[in-house]
Amino acid sequence: MRRACGAAGAALLAAALLGGCGLVSGSPMSDDVRPGTVGRGLPLKGADLTVTSKEFTENIVLGQIMGLMFKAAGATVIDKTNIQGTIGAREAVRTGTADGMYEYTGTGWITHLGHEKPIPDPHRQWVAVRDADLRNGIVWLPPSRLNNTYALALNAGNEKKYGVRTLSDVAALLKKDPGAVTLCVENEFATRNDGLPGMAKAYGMDIPPGNVRRMTGGVVYTETAKGTSCTFGEVFTTDGRIKAMGLTVLADDRHFFPNYNAAPEINAAALRRHPQIAEVLAPVTAALDNDVARKLNAEVDVEGRDPHQVAKAWLVKKGFIKEGGG
Repeated sequence: MRRACGAAGAALLAAALLGGCGLVSGSPMSDDVRPGTVGRGLPLKGADLTVTSKEFTENIVLGQIMGLMFKAAGATVIDKTNIQGTIGAREAVRTGTADGMYEYTGTGWITHLGHEKPIPDPHRQWVAVRDADLRNGIVWLPPSRLNNTYALALNAGNEKKYGVRTLSDVAALLKKDPGAVTLCVENEFATRNDGLPGMAKAYGMDIPPGNVRRMTGGVVYTETAKGTSCTFGEVFTTDGRIKAMGLTVLADDRHFFPNYNAAPEINAAALRRHPQIAEVLAPVTAALDNDVARKLNAEVDVEGRDPHQVAKAWLVKKGFIKEGGG
């Protein structure tokens, strides 16, 4: 998710993105961590591994989780998380500049592999991405239940005023009262096939261009919570600010938006060198779901905590790793 400049031109952009997004250097993870229930026997001892992520909260936390698991299992880890855009992070893994990240199945299928229609079944979507991406030197390990997909939301006042519960209700409201359907969205959502254009087509919405206001992600949430400059806002279903700001998520009753299940995306050569990566990540990935993501995201976005510390605290609480040597 959060997603990309688009699949077209990815190869041409790769060099510039890899050079301009901080991928040349990185910071060693110096945490004093050791195995808990995972990584006993230090299966990654002697491995030099680099983790990356995109620049939004959830993906940064997931990147920190991956790096800490590698570290606790004995690896020397370089942290190259927080890369701007999907393409830069993806290219890092594909080229071997980084060894792994958590990516989203819908993003892999649509953005990276160039398909227009998602596969509705989450498992089949992952299988299709896994099989197709092998030719690119990328291995998708089994996915989590964490499904960070797009949605529209509104505040309590506007929910009561307009009585909408689903995206079909929004389409009906648009026909009845076009001025009532104003949207705050990010630039990417406004142009992506799996964003606003595709949603509008699927639900028969003829949204006047003047009703759409583009802004950065954080501002979308605050403006939607205010409910004055826009009635509806684009949100991500695992964002902790939804609950914190009292927003109501509308049901995607025609199931337009793809499944975006988070899964480890690993450079194939790195996995051949260190096949233990799969066993180290498997139980952690299995523990990730939307409730976990909302909690961790809120700790960063609402409480202002550091993503690395949030990731570490969760892993320690779950017993996956322990702090301190010995």
